[in-house]
Amino acid sequence: MMQRKPIEPVSYLSVLTALLINVTLFTGCATLPNISQVIDEAQKPQKPQKIMTAKGQLSATQSEAVMSRLKRSVAPTDVLGRLTQVVESVTDSPLTRGNSVRLLNDGPAAYAAMFAAIRHAKDHINLESYIIEDDDTGRKFAELLLQKRAEGIQVSLLYDCLGSINTPESFFQHLREGGIQVVGFNPLNPLNSHAKWDLTHRDHRKILIIDGKRAIIGGINISRVYSSIPLTRRKNEAKPIHWRDTDIQIEGPAVAELQKLFMATWQRQGGGILSGRHYFPTVQESGSALVRIIGSTEGESNRIPFIVYVSAITFAEQSVHMTNSYFIPDKQILKALVDAATRGVDVKIILPGITDSPLALHAQRHYYSELLKAGVQIYEQSTSLLHAKTVVIDNVWSTVGSTNMDYLSLLHNDEVNAIILNHDFSVHMEKMFANDLIHSKKIEANEWEQRDLLPRVRGWFISLFGRLL
Repeated sequence: MMQRKPIEPVSYLSVLTALLINVTLFTGCATLPNISQVIDEAQKPQKPQKIMTAKGQLSATQSEAVMSRLKRSVAPTDVLGRLTQVVESVTDSPLTRGNSVRLLNDGPAAYAAMFAAIRHAKDHINLESYIIEDDDTGRKFAELLLQKRAEGIQVSLLYDCLGSINTPESFFQHLREGGIQVVGFNPLNPLNSHAKWDLTHRDHRKILIIDGKRAIIGGINISRVYSSIPLTRRKNEAKPIHWRDTDIQIEGPAVAELQKLFMATWQRQGGGILSGRHYFPTVQESGSALVRIIGSTEGESNRIPFIVYVSAITFAEQSVHMTNSYFIPDKQILKALVDAATRGVDVKIILPGITDSPLALHAQRHYYSELLKAGVQIYEQSTSLLHAKTVVIDNVWSTVGSTNMDYLSLLHNDEVNAIILNHDFSVHMEKMFANDLIHSKKIEANEWEQRDLLPRVRGWFISLFGRLL
């Protein structure tokens, strides 16, 4: 496939200036959906559950039987039925049966799974990532992808031009020369853009698809910061700080929905129609997990992860255990968390105490007082730079993906999350959450209210610019 040569690189300062102007001009008028209205519309009239399998859609009776068995596996909760109805009202992505889902709870585990999957590819490899760095980790991926391409495997790579701004064009050109198809998402130079140009519209997804049968998604970019192991640095050692993140590996019918997202984005960004390979092979049911893939794209009405997050918290009855890396919530998210804690739900949130964005950290802390007063328990991860985006609710509903709790992610970025309805998988999620709690510091309400005036004012002031962070 012919690739357009970039016209002229732009300076880093000009990118930051353009981004600030772009966000200031256009984010003020964009709004997130009204969740109350979405919930009301979804429940009038009620529709039967729709569940897809490798052989097609189940009947209404079969779908109800599947959901009934799932409900019996946990304590009584209304999150399954009510939330499924809401999600089906805003997305065409089906709930799929027969998936196996494996939790990859840090960078080394995710990279090991990704390398193994790539090595076993027989037909094609589709890789989408916000950041691909030209470091030892990025070069390992490049070498393996080039090796597979030399074996006759089709390789298509989609990267975000802002997220990968520090990666030299020569890195991607080397891949192209090796026969890999490479597309940059939303180029910084508008003259290179294949779609409507908007600097705030970024591809924040992380997706690896192998042969249309196996996929790995989550929050992990391709960078050496995810390769380190926590608490292993010696004094004055120059290794990067460990980044704590989460991916999952999916096998089963849900992979086809990720393939559709990748191919649609690839085509919109000028990559053309991918053909000549078995992108949608016949798959066998490989596990017991119900999985739905939810993706967001450009546009105010298509903020599906936001709708799902707020609705899930709203319907929770026992517990909400959330981990998120950039927490600058809007009023609806705050209200859902406060209301859940007030009605007795065990709401715990793990947030970063170490960050690559000090402004975001100060803004995040502005919201603690309101949450703590309602009984929400807040923890800050203190041994790693927390970059994970996960939630587990009522020991049965889980999500892992790329969506942050901030305006850029919820309102502008292309994101992707997997919703997993499975008690066994939620047990693994809860174990991971409990382990993160061990390495986190609890924010005590009394101590927090006695903090100095300066951090109070600083957090309040920075939060006023939350849409820009």
